Amino acid sequence: MSTPRSDQDSPWKDILRQYFQDAIAFFFPQTAARIDWHRPHEFLDKEFQQIAPEAAIGKRYADQLVKVWLRQGQALWLLVHIEVQAKAEARFAERMLVYHLRIFDRFHSHATSLAILCDGNVQWRPNHYHAGDPDTELTFRFGMVKLLDYRDRWAELEDDRNPFAVVVMAHLKAQETQRDSQQRKEFKSGLIRRLYEQGYDRREILNLFRFVDWVMILPEGLEREFWQELKAYEEERQMPYISSVERMGIEQGIEQGIEQGERSLVLRLLKRKVGALSESVNAQINALSITQLEALGEALLNFSSLSDLDAWLADQEQ
Repeated sequence: MSTPRSDQDSPWKDILRQYFQDAIAFFFPQTAARIDWHRPHEFLDKEFQQIAPEAAIGKRYADQLVKVWLRQGQALWLLVHIEVQAKAEARFAERMLVYHLRIFDRFHSHATSLAILCDGNVQWRPNHYHAGDPDTELTFRFGMVKLLDYRDRWAELEDDRNPFAVVVMAHLKAQETQRDSQQRKEFKSGLIRRLYEQGYDRREILNLFRFVDWVMILPEGLEREFWQELKAYEEERQMPYISSVERMGIEQGIEQGIEQGERSLVLRLLKRKVGALSESVNAQINALSITQLEALGEALLNFSSLSDLDAWLADQEQ
């Protein structure tokens, strides 16, 4: 059995930002056709954190608020919500409405709200919110795609050159092979080979590999086999894009060093704010993802006692 990642939303945020135009074209072609892609789009991270601070620290979400331009010249705000580890949630549509209204209040313009559902529940398909009585009625509809639906379109995914076809295949096979690590390794190897065979360039191969490697984590023994096979394959093709283990190790070491530095800084600031921390609290903080650490670094500015920290940590476990 493989070990799940600690912050599942990170690869989704990364790949969405790297291939934003491709993502909208793949999942929401009608919206993509309205946008003037010759004009640069803008990710509004700070604005979205102000609009929806609870989403910024969520464990299951990979939200992006993006300003784009329509072909007619008007600005359009896109809210792209990816529900990474979703369970059936009665208030999901209501939450989408709340974000929509907050964006309207902030920018005085209606956003195009889009949801990508990555869960395994075939029946759960929220796409609207409705409330009404005899004198007042409200219906809010938003774009929604369900990744499970692509299981019946596998041949289309294999023929599609859009990078998000690879993303969807990796995600679906990661779900399918949760209890079969050997099958996961075989599909992971085959999927990486397809990147070379379909002519992706080095940058695209590396970008997509990082996503595939993250969602299709393998046990240690099979991970070694995977790297050995990948190295032999790349040597055969004389295209060593991925398998330089030393280079990958250096990059991972740098990322871990940055994360460790931030973790140490947050711990020092907390001690100054609320006093000495117990071993159990230290352990909870050391288990936080980098995204949660960043959120804690902002939240601690408003802490006045250990109870504030305890309440914040309790919220992360919900």
